[in-house]
Amino acid sequence: MDSASAPFDSALFPEGVKRCKLKWFLFWIAVLHGPLMVGIVATLMCWGLALNVTYLNNNYPFGLWIAADLGVIALGAGAFFTGFLRYVVNIEELKNIVNYAVVIGVMCYASAQGILGIDIGQPLRGWFIFWHANVHSMLTEVAFCITCYFMVLCIEYLPLILENRQINKFRFFHGMAHHLHGAMPTIAAIGVFLSFFHQGSLGGVPGVLYGRPFAYREGFLVWPWTFFLFILSAIACGPCFTILITRITEGCARKRLVKRNVIEILAKISGRLLAVYLVLKIVDTLYWIVIAGRVGAPLSSFYVNQPYGYWVLITEIGILGVIPAIILLNTKARQNDSLLIIACILNCTGIFMNRWIMTVQSLAVPVMSFDKFVSYHPNWVEYATTFVFVWVSAIVIMLSYRYLPIFPQEKELNPL
Repeated sequence: MDSASAPFDSALFPEGVKRCKLKWFLFWIAVLHGPLMVGIVATLMCWGLALNVTYLNNNYPFGLWIAADLGVIALGAGAFFTGFLRYVVNIEELKNIVNYAVVIGVMCYASAQGILGIDIGQPLRGWFIFWHANVHSMLTEVAFCITCYFMVLCIEYLPLILENRQINKFRFFHGMAHHLHGAMPTIAAIGVFLSFFHQGSLGGVPGVLYGRPFAYREGFLVWPWTFFLFILSAIACGPCFTILITRITEGCARKRLVKRNVIEILAKISGRLLAVYLVLKIVDTLYWIVIAGRVGAPLSSFYVNQPYGYWVLITEIGILGVIPAIILLNTKARQNDSLLIIACILNCTGIFMNRWIMTVQSLAVPVMSFDKFVSYHPNWVEYATTFVFVWVSAIVIMLSYRYLPIFPQEKELNPL
């Protein structure tokens, strides 16, 4: 795959590395445009024909979009948490993957905002949340923090663009990139502050719904326990998603881009955080069972409606939690590439399942005697508009890898 490219194209590559031929690169870009166009058509349908082209209704105002939105925001935690470990905790080895974590984070947060732009139905009124802010809503704080953190991620991404071999020849851009790198610890610290709060507030939203005993939690001061669980689950899975995308990129490029010790650090930290999260999650679940039972909502009432049976609880905590935690905590297991990938996939899938449970399943369970359970499953429009951002992200990542100096160790690991 790494062959000589057209001279005008190869002049844009990072110095000392190879990339595939331009015709193959354009071919795969064109392939991704196929499903991308389907997603764009579905998006225009939502904006032009309103949300009645989806399966959302009064029983399910939150559906696939909101669960996916919270999921990708959690996956994007790899950016702020890796930046925190690199610039605040000062783990030197992570300098070799922090750039890619930023690229992944930008795509995750851009995807989250794009999904919300479809979900609100009238994106031209999206600015209302800033100009006519409801100061009593947790979602207002979430909107402000996500927007500000996305701007922080763009600032962190900007030096990579300025360090493109041709752009960096200009003295102004070279100096700008240098100064931005010098300010990165401060920028990363601001990003950590913003990200911690909106990650937690996303969990606090279902946690304060006292009319929904399956989501409501007690807590500390004004924060329900779900506030802290969402933060911990996000920083436990974010590094795994960074590892997963890095491994996929290495497979497509057919070369090693990051040394094993860098991956090992992230995997070990992720495993320990996941173990702590699981302990607290199990304690929270047991406590919730007791509290919900006191208000007349026994555990069985939460899982009596199919397809939301007891398998949901077992899968979320056991299969998608305990198994990846065991792999990541065991040195020999996480050093096995296949097991490491399995652990990362299970961990990331568990995040999406947790967000689905807290936003869709929790609100679907009837709480009044006259309520009836109504099932929900997304239609093709919801799937297409959700995955459209996957294809866009893949294209941006491909362009970033091809033309920007993302991996400092690539030249060392793959000498010409």
